[in-house]
Order: sequence, then structure tokens, then C-alpha cells
Amino acid sequence: MTASRAEKQPKSVWLTERPPVKRKADQPAGLDLDKIVAATVRLLDAEGLAKFSMRRLAAELGVTAMSVYWYVDTKDDLLELAMDAVAGEIGLPDESDAAADWRDHLRHLATEYRTMLLAHPWVPRLLGEYLNFGPRSMAFSTATLRVMARSGLSKESASGALAAVFQFVYGFATIQGLHRARCQSVGSTLDEYFQQVVHAVQDRPEFAETMELSVKAVYDRGVSAEQMLEDDFAFALDLQIAGIEAMRERERAREAAAPPVP
Repeated sequence: MTASRAEKQPKSVWLTERPPVKRKADQPAGLDLDKIVAATVRLLDAEGLAKFSMRRLAAELGVTAMSVYWYVDTKDDLLELAMDAVAGEIGLPDESDAAADWRDHLRHLATEYRTMLLAHPWVPRLLGEYLNFGPRSMAFSTATLRVMARSGLSKESASGALAAVFQFVYGFATIQGLHRARCQSVGSTLDEYFQQVVHAVQDRPEFAETMELSVKAVYDRGVSAEQMLEDDFAFALDLQIAGIEAMRERERAREAAAPPVP
């Protein structure tokens, strides 16, 4: 029963011990796992997740599909490896300065994470489907935990605080990436799309309040849609950080008011 249950658990390339690859005489020279993963990332960036296949990857590399399977067992393995490869693009803060402000480091990590998600629009979908604990991904996670440890928030609250910040970043970047892809598919830009929407609704009475409270204020000062998103992201991130500070002070006040332990 235990073995049967284990077989039904989600599998991960990071949980599978694979023997070192020994190239056979008929294997292509110069092919290795790093080149295969790099080609996977290039294809996913260029063509998207829906069009990716082992056959397409082999054609990109100029080898047979069986040559690729010599290095990985499944397509899922490759997707996990690709996710971890792009996680390595996230710039981690310099932790050598003990006096560095944790807020600056958290902003840096959140901004870098968003940049990576926008650069690779296929990643958000995979993050919800695959275990994500390759070495580069774990380095990023460890950096976030170290920053939160310096915030003064209790260890019990750190996980929820990080979820608030990075799930916000994930959602913000995912929606922005989808909007960009939608516009690019018809040869347009995000700014052109939003301008089209504004022009379509600006004279309709049912949208008058929305225009007055939000959209009109942005366009009256000549801010582009892309800049609006940049400003909104920065402000929303500051709100997340302010929330962490507020919760830290609440915890400290609660501890100060608690009766002494006999």
C-alpha cells in the first residue's frame, strides 16, 4: 500500500537519482545537459509552452529525440530544469553589508522576481504545476528568508509575510505578461490597447465614475500604461513592506503586554 501511494506522488527531477551520463559512440558530440536546458529555455521564450515538444527541441539541437532522452527521462524533467535555470537570472542582494536595510533587499528581490517572470512568460504557469526546489530556486528562497529574518518579524509570521509579497509579485507579473502577449499577438502594444479602451468608454455614462476616479486621472497627466504599471507595482510593494512593519510592531506590543511567565 505504501509503495502504491508513493507511485502516485508528484515526481520531480530533483527527487530522482539518475546515474551519470556516459556518452555512447553514436551519441552526438558536444551535446550535454546544459546545452539541452539552454535550448529549452530559448524555445519556450520564443514559441511558448503549448508548442514545446521533445521532437521540436531535438530539431532545434540538430539531434534525434532519443539523443535528448539520453540526458533526461521526461519532458517534465526538462521543464523543471528550465525553471531552475531562469531562476538563476534573479539577482540576489549583497549580504556582506550587515547594516544594509532589509527593506531595500526585499524590494530588490521582489523586483528581480518580477523581471524574471516577465522575461519568461511560461514560468508562472509551471510554478503552479511543478515542485520548484532546484539549487537556483532554493538560493532565491533562502535569500528571501534571510531578508525576512532581519525584518524583526517572528519566525512564525515570516512565511505568511513572504507569501503576501511574492504571491502579489507573481499575480502582478502574470497578468501583465498575459496582457503583453495578447497585444503582441495582434501587433499592438499595451499602451495602444489601453488607449483604445479609454477612447471606447470615455463618453459612455455608465463608465463616468470609473473614468473620473481612476483612468482619467492617469491619462490627464500623460502617463503611459507601462509607466502606470511601474508606478502601481512600486507603490503596492511599499504597501506590502509597510504591512510587514505594522505587523512586527503589533507583535512587539503584544509581547510587551503579555504577563511574565512564572
